[in-house]
Amino acid sequence: MTLLKGLGTVLCLTVLCVLAAPKAKADEWNRKTIVTFSGPVEVPGVGAQTLPAGTYVFKVMDSDSNRHIVQILSQDESHVYTTILAIPNYRLKATDKTVITFRERPAGEPEALRAWFYPGREWGEEFVYNRSKAVMLAKETNQYVLSTPADTSSPETLKTAPIEAVSPNGDTVDTAQEVDAPPAAAPAPVTVASLPRTASYLGLIGLSGIMLLGSGLLISKLAKKRI
Repeated sequence: MTLLKGLGTVLCLTVLCVLAAPKAKADEWNRKTIVTFSGPVEVPGVGAQTLPAGTYVFKVMDSDSNRHIVQILSQDESHVYTTILAIPNYRLKATDKTVITFRERPAGEPEALRAWFYPGREWGEEFVYNRSKAVMLAKETNQYVLSTPADTSSPETLKTAPIEAVSPNGDTVDTAQEVDAPPAAAPAPVTVASLPRTASYLGLIGLSGIMLLGSGLLISKLAKKRI
């Protein structure tokens, strides 16, 4: 009798876990990261400025465009300091910690934010500066810098702003000069043709949850009748 009751409870709890799992995954889309800077850092974007040493929150915005747009907020997330256009950048090896890279500048100048890599991901976000600042950084650091010639005075303009790269001598070049492309993929193996997948696993998960819930209720009911 006790066994039946216990089994019914376990099945019900399993249903709750199964149904809650997709939500936990969905919450990872913004890659919220808490970052502490030990010194001042220059940041690009809408609201470009030099942030003082302190703790900040990085988040990917839920944009209705195919652009990568990142926000830097105060630690309590009550204030947005800047909204930055970015494009994916590849690294050969992912790490289990957040990695922030900077552009080292002459003594007395704050380091300039370059890229943000979220833990466990090979793809990070390479940040885009407005053209005048990109030209200055490229000359100072002797590196290519991503830039946009567009007026990025509002977050809406980031959705359509063109992206290019600036060389150390001030020339405009292809973004491939600055951003590392992923390694070439291996040829796909030959497989037997199969029917196209027309739905996600969410339906199957939901059906499994309903079946488990029904089983749990049935077992609980049987247990009560035997008392």
